[in-house]
Amino acid sequence: MNPWPDLRPILKGIKWAIVGGVATRAYMPERMTKDLDIVIHKNDGEMVIKQLEQAGYHKASQLAVPGYLMISPDGTELDVLFGNYPWLKKALDKPSQDPAGYPVIGLPYITLMKLEAQRAQDWADVSRMLGWASDADLDKVRAAVKQYAPEDLEDLESLIFIGKKEQQSPPNP
Repeated sequence: MNPWPDLRPILKGIKWAIVGGVATRAYMPERMTKDLDIVIHKNDGEMVIKQLEQAGYHKASQLAVPGYLMISPDGTELDVLFGNYPWLKKALDKPSQDPAGYPVIGLPYITLMKLEAQRAQDWADVSRMLGWASDADLDKVRAAVKQYAPEDLEDLESLIFIGKKEQQSPPNP
């Protein structure tokens, strides 16, 4: 497991969660990624940036989506996403935890984010995470997609199917 900066003391009192590649390690074996992504509510953006700067982080650039690329004192890249999703409050009120105990976005919500991104790596992550998911967790993901992105239900079922097939395949020698 890669070591990542512990933002819990810096962002104490603010609702936030890890998203992106690092968050997937809560739902599947960890994959390599070069940066740590977090999501906060857009209304907390100024306060979060200020607290990170007081902890020695600096702004490197604005992101293509609302938010900033920050650089930690040790050089780690941190993408701070200013979220405005209809489900964000619910997701940040009850985050999951990854193997290191960090708050991560729940499986239904990371699935929604990755489906919306429509990048090949994100869809591969969704398929792999859902391949590892229990039937109960899959039902929660289906319910969230049905509520917030019903146009993605057919793609979701295809990704679940592929992920389950991958889990059944023996590893290549």
